[in-house]
Amino acid sequence: MPIPDYPFTPQCFEVRPGIAMSYLDEGPRDGEVVVMLHGNPSWSFYWRHLVLGLRDRYRCIVPDHIGMGLSDKPDDVPDASPRYDYTLQSRVDDLEALLDHLGITGPVTLAVHDWGGMIGFGWALRHMSRVKRLVVLNTAAFPLPAAKPMPWRLSLGRDSKLGGWLIRRFNLFARGAAWMGTRRSLPADVRRGYIAPYNGWANAISTLRFMQDIPLGEGDAAWPLVAESGRRLPEYADRPVFIGWGLRDFVFDRHFLKGFTDALPGAQVMAFEDAGHYVLEDKHEVLVPAIRGFLDANPVG
Repeated sequence: MPIPDYPFTPQCFEVRPGIAMSYLDEGPRDGEVVVMLHGNPSWSFYWRHLVLGLRDRYRCIVPDHIGMGLSDKPDDVPDASPRYDYTLQSRVDDLEALLDHLGITGPVTLAVHDWGGMIGFGWALRHMSRVKRLVVLNTAAFPLPAAKPMPWRLSLGRDSKLGGWLIRRFNLFARGAAWMGTRRSLPADVRRGYIAPYNGWANAISTLRFMQDIPLGEGDAAWPLVAESGRRLPEYADRPVFIGWGLRDFVFDRHFLKGFTDALPGAQVMAFEDAGHYVLEDKHEVLVPAIRGFLDANPVG
């Protein structure tokens, strides 16, 4: 299937025995490293405009999390071979393995969206001194704010067996996000770009497992990482932060934006009343040059 605005040659490596991770490594080898982390139910395709806007100068590392995009989609039943444990800790470990594989041991800029925030900030708990800049787009690095109700669309997948079956059987989450994640109407080929990796029961596994891993309390597997990330978020206030936010996001709304601006009061903020969850789709013409300007104005070192 032709993928629009994605003129890249994905690479892959065996992140775990028998499990291949697809990733982009675009830009000069000696460029400042920007690690772009997508969420659910997107993939590296979400970052395509930013990669195109940065790769002349910056080294852009953009993984497809396991089960997502062009990466392998292993099962997680007990007797699966290979088997993958679809948890936040697995995602953090995979990111560590990718950067080790690429020999990236120095400073990085984290660009995060949706679950990418929890993955990136989870990785950063062990590598905070290496994170020199942050680009934060409609995401979280802390538990659900007390003032924010759990959206029913997420509860449908997280807490309902029927909802989970529907999501995997009909690819409901990726389809719904492609239609409702933006304020502008996406071209049909772009919608297909978001939806196609998750067609079929086996291919949709990670879109559901991400939802089931949402941490709401101390008994949830991802809770320790997300809670610790939230506690330590103010420690990034001493370095450059860019926040781009679509205010018409039914999940990562003003409550989450406030969580970041309270913790990072010096951040440069661009918030859009006419943009949704996929803020880079709605506003890439504005955000890409703004992010490029932010990076250029705040060089590493």
